[in-house]
Amino acid sequence: MDSRRIPRPTIKRLAVYHRCLENLVISGVPSISSKDLAERLGIKASQVRKDLSYFGEFGKRGVGYGTELLLDSISEILGIRKKWNTCIVGMGNLGMALANYPGLAGSGFITRALFDNNPNKIGIPMPNDLIIESTSLLKNIVRERNIEIGVITVPANAAQSTAELLIEASIKGIVNFAPVRLSLPPEVRNEEIDISVSFRSLAFSMTFGSSGRGRIR
Repeated sequence: MDSRRIPRPTIKRLAVYHRCLENLVISGVPSISSKDLAERLGIKASQVRKDLSYFGEFGKRGVGYGTELLLDSISEILGIRKKWNTCIVGMGNLGMALANYPGLAGSGFITRALFDNNPNKIGIPMPNDLIIESTSLLKNIVRERNIEIGVITVPANAAQSTAELLIEASIKGIVNFAPVRLSLPPEVRNEEIDISVSFRSLAFSMTFGSSGRGRIR
């Protein structure tokens, strides 16, 4: 399967389907139709069917999808059956919050290292027997611990240099929380997460509603 041919919105929705199906399995729901799944997520059933059709045949007409089977299939598609070693660079408020968030490990993303360049933070003990380590040690530690994903939570003006340091350490993917677009080689996968964009999108929706029309004050 060539992932480059799959629309990015489809990949993002697959992650949402995965989260919903996890909750359904935990709740003991054995099967669900595309209509019911779509209603839970506020999208159209045709969109659910189209997204899944990129990856093969799922479910039976009139019966729906087996929740455990579909969850397992989407886990394989998303590559989260395996465990991914990650590191976080930038131990400010956001970096600290991510380091303390158990949902990442629960989804197969295991934090193996935490980095910062503030001498006052080096050596601070963190969950899972980790300590905050100096960014100057990043390249060696990333290679020694077989870390594949780097999470950037540094200020915008340090994000590009941090990304370049991660790339030098042979990182394969980057999740960037800094509010700046990174310049990366094509072989390095990247997810840009600007939290303020979500707030701005919400503000637009609240101002103009679903019609997209309203007064500009």
